[in-house]
This record gives sequence, structure tokens and C-alpha cells, in this order.
Amino acid sequence: MLNFLRTTFIRSLRMFYTVARIMIPIMIVVRIAAQLGLIEQAGKWIGPIMALVGLPAEAGIVWATTALAGIYAGIGSMASLGDSLSLNAAQISVLGTMMLFAHNMPMEQAIVRRAGASFWFTAALRIICALLYGGLLAWGLSSAGLLQEPVSLAWLYGQSNATQGGWQGWVDWFWGTASSLLMTWLIILGLLLILSVLDKIGFTRLLTRLLLPLLRFSGLEERVAPTTTIGVLLGLSYGGALIIDESRQQNYSPRTRLLALSWLSLSHSLIEDTILILALGANIWVALVGRVVLTLLIIGLMARLTLPGSVLYRRYLAPTPHS
Repeated sequence: MLNFLRTTFIRSLRMFYTVARIMIPIMIVVRIAAQLGLIEQAGKWIGPIMALVGLPAEAGIVWATTALAGIYAGIGSMASLGDSLSLNAAQISVLGTMMLFAHNMPMEQAIVRRAGASFWFTAALRIICALLYGGLLAWGLSSAGLLQEPVSLAWLYGQSNATQGGWQGWVDWFWGTASSLLMTWLIILGLLLILSVLDKIGFTRLLTRLLLPLLRFSGLEERVAPTTTIGVLLGLSYGGALIIDESRQQNYSPRTRLLALSWLSLSHSLIEDTILILALGANIWVALVGRVVLTLLIIGLMARLTLPGSVLYRRYLAPTPHS
């Protein structure tokens, strides 16, 4: 028992170190960018794009903040906009789902890259799916006259998490970041303990069997199912860390890593992140069910386009012979 706990503790530290050395530099860069007003400026640049998905230009600031700094930062920017951001239920559902598809991308896609998939491909996949889904939703909901009632965000206005300036802002950021990193390590440690217990009692094998039809459709290997499931439910950082660690032990193929990490890029943290967006007034069928369905369709298409022997497989995913 003591040996098991010691091994698990060391493994959790190794996984945390792998993720933290990616997270910390990006957190610092994003913080500096926020201080310089670059994130807000990026939001203004993408304002015209928001019109394509039926959203006001101010929503561009929210999405840019979310894409670069995370959902909590996006909600903070939404609060700071106050009455200038007026949305109905359809629009908050569109914006919320786009935030779920594309958030905290510098850090999360760096983890994806470290785990074995392309940073730029998976980042582009998230943005394209966000815009595609958002555009289809905006057109469909407007045409059908659904979710057109206004949504009040007045409860957010007094709770803005906008970035503070000066040294005090940096002190608050430091302690917030330290707390976030500590929580990340504790979650990784807890996940390893839970996964070990579930594996011992046979739950992992049962879950894998239940997911097999879905996995066959998406093209994922059976052995990557438990790890992917953890990431889908709890977050890309945790799922990515597990894939990084298990790739060393199980030697996942490039195709398996691409499909699993693309799935995680599009749909992860289905519990916490989705609850946050639903709290803003988004519709659960739009923000959760539709997003998962689109993810499965995209991954299923990718799986069929990258079957061994296909042009894409031979060009990008086939093992290179050693010289």
C-alpha cells in the first residue's frame, strides 16, 4: 500500500511538472498581454466576425478574452461590458458554445502539442468548429424563432473580474495562479488514485465496453478510452497530462493521439465549463448536446479520412522508417 501511494505521488508530480512548465510561461504572457490591452484590442479586431454568427461587436471582446485567457476571464470581460452587451437566449447560447469550443487556447493547445498532436491544426479545428456551429445556430434559431427572449446579465455587473493594474494586480494574479496550479496538481493526484481504484474493481473495463460503439464510430483505440473519458469530463489539461504520461508507456500511434486530442480539443470539461455557460443563460441542448454531437461527427469524419492506407495517413501519420 505504501509503495502504491509513493509511486502514485511521484507519478502525479511528474505529470504536474510536464503540464506546469507549459502553463506558467503562457500564463505570464497572457497576463502581460491583458495589462497592455492587447486582448481587448484583439476583441475589437474580430468584432466584424461576430456579425457572421448573429452577435454584436462587443461579443468579440468576450470571445477573444476567452480564447486567449480562459472561460473565467471571458465571463469577467462580459461583466465589465455591463449594459453595452445586450443578448437574447439564442445569442448567449451561441456565444457560450463558441466559448466552450475555443477557450484558453495558448495553454491548452501547447499541452496538446506536447501530447503529440499539431498545435496549429487543433487550434484551427476549434476556431472553425466554433464559427461553423455558431453560424448554423444563429441562422437556425433565428429562422425558427427559438430562444429569442432577452437574457439579463445584471447579476454579473457588480462582480467583474477585470484585470487590475499596478503591483496589487500582479500580487493578486500571482496568488490566484499559485492556487490554480496547486489545485491542478491535487486534481491530477486525485485522478490517478481514482483511476487506480476504478481499474482494480473493473469499472474501467466496464466503461470501456459501454463506450465501444462510440469509440468505433470515432476511430479511437479501446486502450485510450479511459484517458479520453477523463479529459472529456474534467478538462484538457488533465486528459492531456494523462495522454502525455501514458503515451510513453503504451506507445500510442500518431493517428490515435491525433483523434483523441482532437476530440479533447473540441469537447472537454463537460461538467465544470458547461455549468458556467448554462449559468449565463445558455440552452443545454445547444451548449452541451449539440456540441458533443458535432464533435463526434467531426472526429468520425477525421477517422475515416485518416484510415491506414489513405493519402492523409501516408503523408502525415504513417511511421517513418528508421534510416
